[in-house]
Amino acid sequence: MNTEIKTETIGNMPEKKFSTGVLSATVWENQGKSKTGEEVSFKTVTFQRRYQDKEGNWQTTNNLRLNDLPRASLVLQKAYEYLVMKDMAA
Repeated sequence: MNTEIKTETIGNMPEKKFSTGVLSATVWENQGKSKTGEEVSFKTVTFQRRYQDKEGNWQTTNNLRLNDLPRASLVLQKAYEYLVMKDMAA
């Protein structure tokens, strides 16, 4: 399996993207406020599968086929490892 990794860190751009084929998990850094009104930073991960519709246009979905599950597990594991290792280094 070929896993492509892209990194961007500007504004609300993805912090890190893990993909294999048409499946990808993207790590985002978000800003918000805590219950006490304090500014906080937190990470989220989005997951998607891309496919072409009948007209040949690219679409995205969160639905997976049986054969997608091993690759989905891989990109989500990579996102998790990235977040845990980055947190440990901080």
